[in-house]
Amino acid sequence: MAGKGYTDRLLSEEEIRSVVEEAFSKWDLDGRRVLFIIPDGTRTAPIPMMFRLFHELLSGNVRALDYLIALGTHPPMSQEAINKLVGVSPEDWEGRYRDVRVFNHRWDLPDTFVSLGTIPASEIAEITDGLMEMPVEVKLNKMVLDYDRIVICGPVFPHEVVGFSGGNKYFFPGIGGWEVINFSHWLGAVITILKIIGVKHTPVRRVIDRAASFLDKPKYCLAMVVKDGGLAGLYTGTPEEAYEEAADLSAQVHVVWVDEPFRKVISVMPEMYDDIWTAAKGMYKVEPAVADGGEVIIYAPHITEISYTHGKILDEIGYHVRDYFLKQWDRFKGYPWGVLAHSTHLKGFGWYDERTGVERPRVRVYLATGIPKERVEKVNLGYIDPSSFRPEDYMGREDEGILVLPKAGEVLYRLRERR
Repeated sequence: MAGKGYTDRLLSEEEIRSVVEEAFSKWDLDGRRVLFIIPDGTRTAPIPMMFRLFHELLSGNVRALDYLIALGTHPPMSQEAINKLVGVSPEDWEGRYRDVRVFNHRWDLPDTFVSLGTIPASEIAEITDGLMEMPVEVKLNKMVLDYDRIVICGPVFPHEVVGFSGGNKYFFPGIGGWEVINFSHWLGAVITILKIIGVKHTPVRRVIDRAASFLDKPKYCLAMVVKDGGLAGLYTGTPEEAYEEAADLSAQVHVVWVDEPFRKVISVMPEMYDDIWTAAKGMYKVEPAVADGGEVIIYAPHITEISYTHGKILDEIGYHVRDYFLKQWDRFKGYPWGVLAHSTHLKGFGWYDERTGVERPRVRVYLATGIPKERVEKVNLGYIDPSSFRPEDYMGREDEGILVLPKAGEVLYRLRERR
């Protein structure tokens, strides 16, 4: 385990290069086939700089220098989007980077995966403190079997499903099969965001780490803590080791503690979120700091789709609090559990009375997006016409309990506990 990080400044490129060089020297990469696993365009990270550094340090010394984009279940990236992600021009692929290949994780093709084994039900019961007891098959993109070294390179942020992102999360859901994805996401949903997000060690993290242990290959990680477009920290080691250090720093630079809850939060979503499936982070990252009966407005006029992958299912089931599904489990258990989890995460914590059919969310969620009013209301969310809504009208009103986030989705807001 190695690396460095600061809360009051960013690492220079020279410092970053030094950390990377030291890690590579320890990982016995020369003459090996090396596969890097990197995030897609929905994560903020200096991937172009890292891509360039890796090539400078490894090209000509390794037998393969390839990249696999950890899409989870996000749509495959176009070549133009990949070029932007890694900072390479079309001409560079024929020149400097002709020895590099970048692959989308094709989660949508069944023969992408290989089964590595099964976590037995008894172990799942132990890991989840008895919350669930069922066997979980571990499938992973079979490309990993073609390489000698697997290196994760991705950022660490507070995360709604697992506590903090990064580390082995780049295997599951990054390049993993539906079984672990659906199980882990629903486990997080049952526990709830309010108890998961920003927590370093969670039952979901334990499931993911256990699933990753089925891959019997040397696995390494460069865990980045991103701040202001640069790196506040970079930690190296095994995925577990690098995650430990990066999560500690992320807890300091990506969490804002507030003394009083907000009654209204306006989350302005950047262009990198192109559907509600990803832009829902505008709710996830602020829900802990919103007052009971408050509201969250996700402002993203550029978004016209609920989910490019799961939209049809969400049109069918809608957005609901956790207990809406749990108390009608026979009706919903056949749907993909990861989609049910997303539904509850965006709707937030709340209550459901199965006798009356009345659902009562703790926080009201509104979409001010390019999605039509009829569809928004059909999926059980509030609608605001984005053409008549101006986030700037609410700026500077924190003392009134109103918060505007110009770039929402990565920094977590939490309410400081009163003593």
